[in-house]
Amino acid sequence: MPLHAITEVYGEAGLRDRFALEMESFPAGERKQLAEALELASDLHAADRRVREPYVNHLLRVAIRIIRYYGVRDVDVLVAALLHDAVEDHPAELAGLETGASHPELTAAAVAELARRFNPRVAELVRSVTNPQYDPDRDKHEQYRIHVAENLERDPWARVIKISDFTDNGVGVIHTTLDKATSSARKYRPLVPKLRELVGRPDTPLSTQAKEHILDQLDLAEERFAAILDE
Repeated sequence: MPLHAITEVYGEAGLRDRFALEMESFPAGERKQLAEALELASDLHAADRRVREPYVNHLLRVAIRIIRYYGVRDVDVLVAALLHDAVEDHPAELAGLETGASHPELTAAAVAELARRFNPRVAELVRSVTNPQYDPDRDKHEQYRIHVAENLERDPWARVIKISDFTDNGVGVIHTTLDKATSSARKYRPLVPKLRELVGRPDTPLSTQAKEHILDQLDLAEERFAAILDE
């Protein structure tokens, strides 16, 4: 069953059950890491919502997609997938600092805390998919696209996380309100060609089958963006 269909029918409980099933095939030590990452993500995002659903649903879908559809068994990548928005959305809570600290201080401390709890590679992967503080005098969406392109150029494994995140937002754009869908389409549509190019690169660490699946999903996302913006 598609992940958004699981969400619609069974909600958060269904996604957690699906993730638990995926975890069963991992060694005990890796299952422990994944469970700890999910617990931390659930705590940090407990009060967060994505319009009509708990935020943790998005994190679960991103991680499950990487396991099931991309065929990735690298536990660091999966831990980072579950925590990919932790530094961006909750740096103070993650780092245990007062919110009065500067944005760079909070980000650095939150990344350091992930390195302490898990390992430096997990922390670096999350840092690579964490948006910076934007210049208020420049277009926010344009800055986002530049940041994503630059970071994914240098970090092939971060591409895997960002592509699953993008797919969840892009293909899943029909599962939100019209205002949110329109905003997402304007933000994400111009990034599709760059993601296609990155997916096709030899150093992107995915199988040919996984890449073909992703390219099909990018095509579907672009069709949905176009339908929303052309209305």
